[in-house]
Amino acid sequence: MFEIIEKEVLAPAIKLFKVSAPEIAVKAQPGQFIILRMDEKGERIPLTIADFDRDKGLLTLIFQEVGRSTKEIGQLNQGDSILDLVGPLGKPSEIEKFGRVICVGGGVGVAPIYPITRAMKQAGNEVISIIGARNGDSLILEQEMKEVSNELYVVTDDGSVGMKGFVTTKLLEILGEGKPDLVVAIGPLVMMQAVSELTRPYQIKTVVSLNSIMVDGTGMCGACRVPVGQKTKFACVDGPEFDGHQVDWAIAAMRARMFTDEEKTAMDEYHHHAGGECQCRKAK
Repeated sequence: MFEIIEKEVLAPAIKLFKVSAPEIAVKAQPGQFIILRMDEKGERIPLTIADFDRDKGLLTLIFQEVGRSTKEIGQLNQGDSILDLVGPLGKPSEIEKFGRVICVGGGVGVAPIYPITRAMKQAGNEVISIIGARNGDSLILEQEMKEVSNELYVVTDDGSVGMKGFVTTKLLEILGEGKPDLVVAIGPLVMMQAVSELTRPYQIKTVVSLNSIMVDGTGMCGACRVPVGQKTKFACVDGPEFDGHQVDWAIAAMRARMFTDEEKTAMDEYHHHAGGECQCRKAK
């Protein structure tokens, strides 16, 4: 059992847990993920590690409540425990002194881009960060990103905080001022695809992180497979980071929608239970 030491609500439907997991925290690297199962009936879900404290043995997990499983996990509180936490999984980010690096985080993707940004700056890079959200209320980790970046730009769809527009709007402006050595982008598929298409004509190396549907996280089930450079890759063991110019975004998007009907059914059941008619999956 993995105890929740701290819980924080970062934004509507976005929760932060600091979980006691010393054996994972001591080995975790930027870019890696864990697979979590709340209880014996829980779904296995992948979450990218947002931070780690090796001395205290803590993992920081940040997630958005978008389906039944994440909503149920979000009901847990400080002092509660998670049944299973497996990791660290996946290949760590490639961290070295590239030169000028642009880190782009969209929505809850700001969480996994944070430890990568910090590591890039510690490696001696000039780090320019762009973080975006729908509005100011859903923006997360602004201060944390500012502390680990040479420059930070904030973009919101409605302009309530920072610049009005999308992260690609600001990225295009920065690219006009000079070509960086690397772009790292994490966020919704459509955002990562847009960033990759924007950098392609400039021939800028662009790394994205695919948080695909996963089951076992060890490459055995094949659920997270995606074509990258005309080869089939598994996000769990070959990634989760890939060359954004090589990802087959159409197939990645199709696979992300595979269980839409099942997810809707699960959410309908969750709302039915939450309404008080049934408490068979009430969080302990």
